[in-house]
Amino acid sequence: MSDRHIFRFYGSDTNSFLQGLVTNDVNKLEQGLVYAALLTPQGKYMADFFLMADGDAILLDADATQADFLRTKFNMYKLRANVVIEDTHLYMHRGLGKPPNDGYADPRHPELGWRAYRDVPQNDNSIDWTALRVANLIPKTGLELTTDTFILEACFEAINGVDFRKGCYVGQEVTARMKHKTKLRKGLAQVSVFGDAEPGTEILTDGKSVGRLLSRSNDQAIAYLRFDRATKPMQAGDATIVWSGQEN
Repeated sequence: MSDRHIFRFYGSDTNSFLQGLVTNDVNKLEQGLVYAALLTPQGKYMADFFLMADGDAILLDADATQADFLRTKFNMYKLRANVVIEDTHLYMHRGLGKPPNDGYADPRHPELGWRAYRDVPQNDNSIDWTALRVANLIPKTGLELTTDTFILEACFEAINGVDFRKGCYVGQEVTARMKHKTKLRKGLAQVSVFGDAEPGTEILTDGKSVGRLLSRSNDQAIAYLRFDRATKPMQAGDATIVWSGQEN
């Protein structure tokens, strides 16, 4: 079973419908893949996905675990808009290097290669995508991205998942206010891990919680940190955690 689900949106109101809901600018589809999220009115994460132009339609590539939720949510928002939302039988393929003729560069980071959408499943899945995500601080659905997440704390600006000039969308006001803060106090950070600690382990300093260990690959990991508290030596389980923002 594929871990991605591909929807097709079509109808005369498709572009304006999506433009009023998602965090990124749908007009950028002329340039390739667009990475975006759907937020609550309070500015918290609900889902993330890729959008791709498909003739007069738009494909939406989402984590398969979010497919039922997205189908329900988009149909709820649709009201009388001329938009048809249908499931496809397409499969997401991905790889590294130069994109094939039917492929598009992953907009989040150059090191993440390309994505393509085909009628048959991908057989070769030997690339360690977790290691690449961790090395480039890329959040993942259900791990770094949860219903408690504010997307700017999850690096969405750095990974091209939000546009601050496109106009209104659901959750835009909260996101814009966070953008204009002088400095985020909490968020994702890349850390080094020395010792045994499973993803999900609480990170402590002087016995107080400063965050949580999330995705890990060997001695590198993504952590959610309170930056103002993470300035002293940190532990997670039996492991020492080192963040480049710490004091020596």
